[in-house]
Amino acid sequence: MAHNYIIVIEWSAEDNAFIAEAPELPGCLADGKSYQEARDNIELAIEWWLEAAREENHPIPEPRWGRQENK
Repeated sequence: MAHNYIIVIEWSAEDNAFIAEAPELPGCLADGKSYQEARDNIELAIEWWLEAAREENHPIPEPRWGRQENK
C-alpha cells in the first residue's frame, strides 16, 4: 500500500540498530539492523497502524507530505 507519511530513520548506538518512526502516526516505530531493514519494517508498521485505526474507528491523520494546501 502506498502512503505519503514522513519517515524518520536514525542510528541508535544504544540499541545498535536503526530506529524508524512515522511521526504523524503516534507510536508508529520500527527498527532494523540495516537502514533498509528499518525502512521495510516501518512501511509494515505504517500499514498495521492504519489498519488498526480503521478497525477501531480512530481518526487517521492526513499525511503532510504531498498534501495540497488551500491557497
